[in-house]
Amino acid sequence: MTGLLFITHQTERYTHLQSVALALAGGCRQVQLRMKDAAPQEVEKVGRLAKPLCERYGAELYINDHAAACKHIRATGVHLGKADMPPREARRLLGNGFAIGGTANTFEDVRRLHGEGVDYVGLGPFRFTTTKKNLSPVIGLRGYRRIMEQCREENIALPVLAIGGITPEDIPGILSVGVSGIALSSAILQAKDPVAETRKIVEMVSAPPFGR
Repeated sequence: MTGLLFITHQTERYTHLQSVALALAGGCRQVQLRMKDAAPQEVEKVGRLAKPLCERYGAELYINDHAAACKHIRATGVHLGKADMPPREARRLLGNGFAIGGTANTFEDVRRLHGEGVDYVGLGPFRFTTTKKNLSPVIGLRGYRRIMEQCREENIALPVLAIGGITPEDIPGILSVGVSGIALSSAILQAKDPVAETRKIVEMVSAPPFGR
């Protein structure tokens, strides 16, 4: 996984499904449906509505936490937090046709997830964010740089996405340390024009030398 991953959350202005539509219209082609306090049935219901939206744009849909919902709606993959289903258990449930991502806060987390066979890691938080409860210690740019150095030292080539309170102004510096992409939520949904903001960020994460 590379580039921009948009993570949904419900705001006073937008529902989860509306936020998916906004990100897609702005050119984002990777979306994670994150409904932390919702029942599995509600997650699957919204996911079934989000999937054709993503397909219309040729985008990938990931489901946060709920591996069964991911399997039922044939999403691209599932993202698992530290307190969620272990990646190996998710792999047994999903098989090899789905991507599995995991949350990391330290290099030790990255190493463990690599050993458990995840396809990518969401590493954070970069700074304090109000969209996540029980926030882990912030990493900051220096922390990202060191963790990416450790990955190279141990030949861990796992895609790493930076996440957590990131603003557009932070993106060039974060990309410079060698992460594969950026995961955003509030920076897009709190913008005056989320579609235009998404378009601007997509261009930033696709520009050389980061672009492929």
